[in-house]
Amino acid sequence: MVERVDSGRTPTVTGEGAASLLPPPPARGRVLAVLAVLTGGLLAFHRTVPNSPGHLGSLLEAILPWLGVVVVLLLVLALLRRSATALLALLLPVAVWTYLFGGLLGPGAPAGARGLVVVQHNVSDENADPAGTARALAAAGPDLIALEELVPAALPEYEKALAPDFPFHAVRGTVGLWSKYPLSGTRLVDIRPDGIGPGWNRGLRTVARTPHGDVAAYVAHLPSVRVGTSGLASSLRDESAELLGRDLAAEKTEKVVLMGDLNGTVEDRGLSPLTSRLNVAEHGFAFSFPASLPMARIDQVMARSATVDAIRTLSATGSDHLPVTARISLH
Repeated sequence: MVERVDSGRTPTVTGEGAASLLPPPPARGRVLAVLAVLTGGLLAFHRTVPNSPGHLGSLLEAILPWLGVVVVLLLVLALLRRSATALLALLLPVAVWTYLFGGLLGPGAPAGARGLVVVQHNVSDENADPAGTARALAAAGPDLIALEELVPAALPEYEKALAPDFPFHAVRGTVGLWSKYPLSGTRLVDIRPDGIGPGWNRGLRTVARTPHGDVAAYVAHLPSVRVGTSGLASSLRDESAELLGRDLAAEKTEKVVLMGDLNGTVEDRGLSPLTSRLNVAEHGFAFSFPASLPMARIDQVMARSATVDAIRTLSATGSDHLPVTARISLH
């Protein structure tokens, strides 16, 4: 070490000693590590994100599986920077994402002897080919087909195309169910939020007399949600879900299947009146909307005293939704 002293000046240090006095360099990948921990925290504690203002919690939950893309991006950046710190931090979001969604990646259990296959589809009130849509859904070989946005002009075409394989059907308002098995006890389910007039009928309940016992089948189309500068506008959807949940809670038939365009993912707390009472699909992402670039599954199949073994999408029809089909094992 060489010390130089100039008259009237502060002594300076050069050589190896100078390096020892400098602050340590920042850890490589520290920012990536922080982002990894934050992503893991959002995945693990998404229920703690407040829903006011703007239903931010519901908005996060609507895209929750896509945080896996953020994890992959952070992993690539950590590898490029060769940051052990970031790679270690990434273990947290990888573990949480795998816990939440890893099970959906498998094919699910094969159909059992006491099983049903159902198809759920919002056919769109602007569908230019109702008959073709009906034939495509029937080709999937389901026992039950639930449809939403049935407009009066198209209804006869669905009835005609589905009649050969599904001799029993029930329609209330703009929702309907086609069945291979006899139906009874059909009634309207009133899920209208406050301020919505009596012409808005988007829920029905009926009982399908299957070879495995009676199954109460519900078909519902909850109000749409919108994403804007103020967040997620889902109050009407949430109110409708609460009304449907009360009806399901009062249902006396043991086995229940709910099919519908619920305008929400199963992670969305706005659907908790339903997901708290019914089982959701154990395998399959089945992103169904929008059909041109599916980003979320808002078309759902849920069940009580039954397991939704797997759910998947079918090929596009003339709708802005993709159809989904699910295998259900009755308990």
